[in-house]
Amino acid sequence: METKPSLKAYWKQNVKYLFILLSIWFIVSYGCGILFADALNHIKIAGFKLGFWFAQQGSIYIFVILIFVYVYLMNKLDKKFDVDEK
Repeated sequence: METKPSLKAYWKQNVKYLFILLSIWFIVSYGCGILFADALNHIKIAGFKLGFWFAQQGSIYIFVILIFVYVYLMNKLDKKFDVDEK
């Protein structure tokens, strides 16, 4: 059975991961897709402007990648605090 301090440390680390990953997603989706779109539109990928690409597809790809990163980090965290599925 886990003690209270270790559960607090577990959730603190979990919230830290969430904050970092959601911040990355926000920067990519809002920043690259909206705020920096004009600057990024000078670069083209497969004939599409990079700002348009981020607004339409790039942020979705980043979000999916971040899901896999979160799963990896949480599996590692679960093992560290011995709350993983065995």
